[in-house]
Amino acid sequence: MRIEADSIVPFARARTFAAYRDEMSQFVRYLPNIQGIDVEERTDTGDVVRLRNIWHGGGEMPAGLRSVVKGDLFSWTDYATWVASDWVCEWRIETHALSEAVHCDGTTRFVELAGDRTRLEIRAELSIDLSRLRAVPAFLAGSLGRKVEQFLVRQITPNLTGVSDALTKHLEAQADATI
Repeated sequence: MRIEADSIVPFARARTFAAYRDEMSQFVRYLPNIQGIDVEERTDTGDVVRLRNIWHGGGEMPAGLRSVVKGDLFSWTDYATWVASDWVCEWRIETHALSEAVHCDGTTRFVELAGDRTRLEIRAELSIDLSRLRAVPAFLAGSLGRKVEQFLVRQITPNLTGVSDALTKHLEAQADATI
């Protein structure tokens, strides 16, 4: 299932790109659904940066529920390749729970706009193949998988634009601190 999420960040493309790539763990405080982001690996080769980040979700989940639900259910590994010369990030995620059934990858483009603004164009594909899970009967896997995809797309899309909002707040806070 296709995911599309565009947003405008009121900062220059170079600053927006660099902050999104390099400072994400610093603006997690503006992401209510995220508990933390751990940078596990970073490789810089010319204008290409490869990152492996571990995201820990479930931030707004009540503490009592969080103690019952396995942490892996709301965690994923993000593999990202940032190409500065193209102003693009190609990424894929691996969920820590049900990873054999979930596939998600995409591209984030940073488009320069007038007035030191940047449009983030996020395009992704999410697919869920419940037939890979033994607990799901084969006759239900297809239709149930599509329903789960639809539900997740409705949840993921605002979260993707929420990252852009968090980035904007982070950059605004930095700008205010330098005044």
